[in-house]
Amino acid sequence: MNPIRSALLAAAAGLALSVGAAAPALADSGKPYIAIVSKGFSQQYWQAVKHGAEQEAQKKGARITFEGPPTESDVAIQMNQLSAVLNKHPDAIGFAALDSQAAAPMMMQAKSQGIPVIAFDSGVKSDVPVSTVATDNKAAGAEAARHMAKLLHDKGTVGLIIHDQTSVSGTDRRDGFMNWMKKNAPNIKMLRPQYSNSDMSKAADITKAILSSHPHLDGMFASNEASAEGMALGLKESGRKNIVAIGFDSGKAQIDAIKNGVLTGSITQNPVGMGKDMVDTALKVIHGKSVPKTIDTGFYWYDKSNMDQPKIQKNLYQ
Repeated sequence: MNPIRSALLAAAAGLALSVGAAAPALADSGKPYIAIVSKGFSQQYWQAVKHGAEQEAQKKGARITFEGPPTESDVAIQMNQLSAVLNKHPDAIGFAALDSQAAAPMMMQAKSQGIPVIAFDSGVKSDVPVSTVATDNKAAGAEAARHMAKLLHDKGTVGLIIHDQTSVSGTDRRDGFMNWMKKNAPNIKMLRPQYSNSDMSKAADITKAILSSHPHLDGMFASNEASAEGMALGLKESGRKNIVAIGFDSGKAQIDAIKNGVLTGSITQNPVGMGKDMVDTALKVIHGKSVPKTIDTGFYWYDKSNMDQPKIQKNLYQ
């Protein structure tokens, strides 16, 4: 079994104790305390980030808590979780914002309390985070567009399912994809983006609606794990084939859809490395060391032709 998968299954076993719950009070062991608030637990991607953070904390002698809302549309719940960790006065906070603008006041509160913030996955539209540890989402979106254009021979019509329009990861992947296509493949028509709120069922419904209203559609792009899995489900339920369908991330259902030919390929991130780098960066800040303003954790294109290569396999979190 994939070692990442083994670790994720173990993490999932304790999920019910973590989802939506406030971080447990920790006895003072003298170790630096990093409170991490993610965008959710509902996707395997977040469990992989958690796994990487736990590995690095154990290696470096830090204490962490890791929590997130039940779904990636629960902005109010995430704000409550962030407020709760601020009240615990951690040595640093790791934060992946569902809504960058909604989080701005609490970023200022963290600054006033002298608590350094490390943004991860999605940046925050604020000067408060000391560093942002994330995929270069614009470049990753552009890479998806490049493969789409190549597979469509630079012509056709493409639909877009974007996971949200409030997080930096959502807008950057959308803009990266669309800007590359406009500049490099002007004969490919892009439909107006539609938003799934990281809801697989909604993404499936969007897929079927697009296929119904555009019977000659040539390609589709979905910008995260839930959206890609929903796109695959919608394609299967509609019975449509010969669509170039490109996703983002690499959960098990998504990988199975690529193996079965429902999806053409995807962009995978490095969530375990993201979790490790986030904790490592937080510890450097706690100890007064300088850190880069941004840390790019990388991404890869994968499809049936290369998904068994070692460098790809270690970044698949099925």
